[in-house]
Amino acid sequence: MPRTTQNPVSPPKRMATYRQRMRAAGLRPVQIWVPDTRTPDFAETCRKQARAVAAHDPAGDEIMRFVAAVYEWPEP
Repeated sequence: MPRTTQNPVSPPKRMATYRQRMRAAGLRPVQIWVPDTRTPDFAETCRKQARAVAAHDPAGDEIMRFVAAVYEWPEP
């Protein structure tokens, strides 16, 4: 399909019309912030949080046994 020689639309204008189409389709934009997994201390922070949860969750072992009992492993 050949390109037309019309004036190009600026990126902010394209984004605005895209957002209008999405809103017309019943959608809304959502922004979420997630931990940066590339930071050097990410793995250690995960370990600390996991230890804290494990230390304060007396049913943790029981829950994991339940999950292991009901989980069906896929066949290779």
